[in-house]
Amino acid sequence: MADSDKDQALVRLFTQRESEILAEWVSTLNLGETKMTLQEAESQGRAVLHALGKAVAHGNHGDMRSAEYADVRDVLHAFSRNRALQGFSPTETATFILSLKRGLLGQIRKAAQSEDAFDLLWRVNQLIDQLGLFTVETYQKTREELIARQSKEIEELSTPVVKLWDGIVALPLIGTLDSGRTQVVMQNLLETIVQTEAEIAIIDITGVPMVDTLTAQHLLKTVSAARLMGADCIISGIRPQIAQTIVQLGVELNVVSKATLADALALALKRTGRVVSKLKAKSLPALQEPAAEARG
Repeated sequence: MADSDKDQALVRLFTQRESEILAEWVSTLNLGETKMTLQEAESQGRAVLHALGKAVAHGNHGDMRSAEYADVRDVLHAFSRNRALQGFSPTETATFILSLKRGLLGQIRKAAQSEDAFDLLWRVNQLIDQLGLFTVETYQKTREELIARQSKEIEELSTPVVKLWDGIVALPLIGTLDSGRTQVVMQNLLETIVQTEAEIAIIDITGVPMVDTLTAQHLLKTVSAARLMGADCIISGIRPQIAQTIVQLGVELNVVSKATLADALALALKRTGRVVSKLKAKSLPALQEPAAEARG
């Protein structure tokens, strides 16, 4: 069979037998495994077959990246992206596309002569394999984008700036402080300093597991940025192990530090002209029992 005849056989398969292929494709699907309704399977299957029919009619049957397959890529991209965002697995996503083979093979068996069947089967297999690979690639990219976006949201949530008192804010850090997170920390802190007109910012590193040279540099950058905004900084949560590490590394923090957040807050209050003192027992207000509710 000549190449032109083979091409025409493939074109006829998709354009003249689209309804039959769709019916056989959907009938062989295990909708429970693909987690699709019959209506969804028919609608999405019809979109794929229609785009494929247009693509093979224009040639370039072996190149999924060609311009002729733009509509096919768009359909598969939308399908894969939606499945990824809905939490389906790569297997569940690719199974739907790869199962198209059974529908096509059934129609080839009915339409093709025995001597031509192998060539047509080989072309169809190559084509569907490319569709499956493209689907998985799109799915993977979407999942990576979703994970990156969620990581960014978690970083923003894990660096809250808390107003402790008028003119005093605190930034509790938990986990490793890398370059990317430093930018988020710095931005959140500076924005809060401007909004609250804070004079002192307490950076609490109790939740930071270890402090190395890079972490110390990130802390110094944050302190310097806060000073430029007119706020002085106090670092709290300096544990004995961290103090020893900083000394061994020869890092000069050049900032006031305290062992606990409570100590840092006491110092901040003192600097802003406030004092926290314990009331004497006789000065404490008496606790009153709440009045009993009237009963009807």
